[in-house]
Amino acid sequence: MTLIYILALFLFVFYVGRLAARICRRSLVDWLLTSFLLGAGSVILTGFILSALYQTNTTPVWAVSVFVTATVLGRILRWLVPDHERFSVSLLIRDRRHSMRRWFQALSTFPKFLFTILFGTLAVIAVTNLLLVFFTVPNEWDSMTGHLNRLMQYMQRGTMRHFGGTNWNIDTYPKSVCTLQIYSFLMTGRFENGFKFIHHLSYWIAIVSVFGIIQRIGVSRGAVSLSASFFCALCYALLPDFLMQAITTETDIVLTAYLSLLLYMLFSYQASGSPQTRDSRYLYLAGMAFGMAFGHKITFALLLPSVFVIMIYTVFLSPSLAITTRRTLRLAGAILVGVCLWTLPTGYLKNIEAFGHPIGPPTALKHQSVERAGSARNLFEQGSRNVIRYAYDHANLDGIRNVRAGATLNHAMRQPLVILEDKLHMRLDEETDFSIQPFAFDRKFMFYNANPYWGAIGIGLIFPLLILVLTGFVRSTPHLFIGMALLLHFAALSYSAPYDPFKGRYFIETGLFGILFLGLLFLHARLSVEVPKRVVWKGYVGLVVVLGCISALMCVFLNTRALPFAWTAPDGRPFPSAFSSDRIEQMTLGRPDIFRPYKRFDELVPATATVALGTINDDYEYPLYGPTLSRRLIPINPFEQGLRPIPKEADYLFFASSVIRPQAGDIRLGTDTTLRSIAPVPGEDYYLRKLK
Repeated sequence: MTLIYILALFLFVFYVGRLAARICRRSLVDWLLTSFLLGAGSVILTGFILSALYQTNTTPVWAVSVFVTATVLGRILRWLVPDHERFSVSLLIRDRRHSMRRWFQALSTFPKFLFTILFGTLAVIAVTNLLLVFFTVPNEWDSMTGHLNRLMQYMQRGTMRHFGGTNWNIDTYPKSVCTLQIYSFLMTGRFENGFKFIHHLSYWIAIVSVFGIIQRIGVSRGAVSLSASFFCALCYALLPDFLMQAITTETDIVLTAYLSLLLYMLFSYQASGSPQTRDSRYLYLAGMAFGMAFGHKITFALLLPSVFVIMIYTVFLSPSLAITTRRTLRLAGAILVGVCLWTLPTGYLKNIEAFGHPIGPPTALKHQSVERAGSARNLFEQGSRNVIRYAYDHANLDGIRNVRAGATLNHAMRQPLVILEDKLHMRLDEETDFSIQPFAFDRKFMFYNANPYWGAIGIGLIFPLLILVLTGFVRSTPHLFIGMALLLHFAALSYSAPYDPFKGRYFIETGLFGILFLGLLFLHARLSVEVPKRVVWKGYVGLVVVLGCISALMCVFLNTRALPFAWTAPDGRPFPSAFSSDRIEQMTLGRPDIFRPYKRFDELVPATATVALGTINDDYEYPLYGPTLSRRLIPINPFEQGLRPIPKEADYLFFASSVIRPQAGDIRLGTDTTLRSIAPVPGEDYYLRKLK
């Protein structure tokens, strides 16, 4: 049956591609992005319906029903776009391949050097990351406590309805991404790493979107450039914080893909014709992307000011009020439909019913939101500090500082910034009341290794180009609006929540705006690296690109969370290769003190047992499902709801001594106290009780 389901998956992908070819313009980027939007949107809607019917874990129903949903969506979009131009996708791909070959052959020496090392670096990383996706287990903290744990619970129950899990993220996070992960998991024969597919696909979709956005910006400037598009797309593919999520089950990279689709549709609308004849299909697709983004994660709300600024440039600016009104009504209608279909059903309304807030319980809000700052005056003061803290965090050679020599160089490079902070008495590391973890000028290895920022490309190119545009030295209207959008999101992240050294992953959306400035190196006459005799400028750009490539390679090959090869970190801690490491060991890398008790649990409890869980909010639960994900786990200590009775069907009880008092006959699994000092949150004292 597994082969049949895999064939059904490929058939669905082919079918969605056929539908997209009947909706989009004759553009390879349009076709790829519309296919993704239509495919993801269909799976999400199908998941909501199947959850209501208690069919979340029924593979044959999934295999058939996604075709029905895609057909309905495709017909509606075709009805909205009656003037469709028919084209052959295979011929289009062949044409674009020839165009790329001609473009590369026509490049002068310096651009050819840049693109050779960029393409070469991405090729090595692409192969490595694909192997890591297919052959290494997920092990991110949030996934072990919440994201993947709830997927298993939804499939056990046959529905994604609210049930009350141990970790507050299980019930409060929007459920749209769960549908995509469950679909991939079931259609690949319950292949665990299928949970990663939507995240890895999102990486490539965002890259394609960046390529397309620069194409559309080039059209608006009257200077279409394949070099600008490829350069931005390749550099974004190597941006450390974006690159690191390509092999994980973290949620921000999927939101980045949706955001990139939304921006692409808006810029495509702006470049699709005269003010009177612009193509409204892009507004309808933008509304669809908007609804999916908001339904994916509430942090999209922090992007709304930035998105609105881009809408001003691409949609609202027009020769007359009548045209602006017509465009606004179409976009607003599309967004309203998108929100109704892809946002409201994903769980926000249930959160309001259960917790009185669309985000979650008061405890979580006080821990991770503006409420922690207290007064508005303190929020402004501490949020302003966060702006500077995150700016300082971006000024790092991420990837390169994974080794001792790189860390030494990085420390020396940042000394002027440390001296400046001391002279200005900004108290970045002394004020801690609006911080989850205190700010430090030299962050711990565990904070920056798997959660970097923008690295050399950010320091050397993105921020300097941003400053040149905002100060008026370089004039580019679209980049002026993009710069405002970038600053608004940077500020939103700084003021909306306490400082968190793990927050590099949140800035991948900010980086999406920032990477678009690199197009100016080919689109703007004052900055172009294609102009002869600019030896110093070309040397500088070349140096930054080389450092960016080295940074990307070191991020991938020295990522302790998923090492392709065994390695000893600068702090002396050895890490095994993710390809050969023990499953439980790999999953508990972030909390090494719990490896031994979890390993012993795995050895003592049968693969098909039913286990009651008396664990706490921070405990890893996902590894307990076993190597074939066949154990049934029943949480009996739901977040802030009190301890429930042990269910009669349970064969074993796994619990922390802080939740349930041990009794005679319980097996003490314990925790490794010798490793508690290197664990961000030490594990509990664990016990196992056999009930039958």
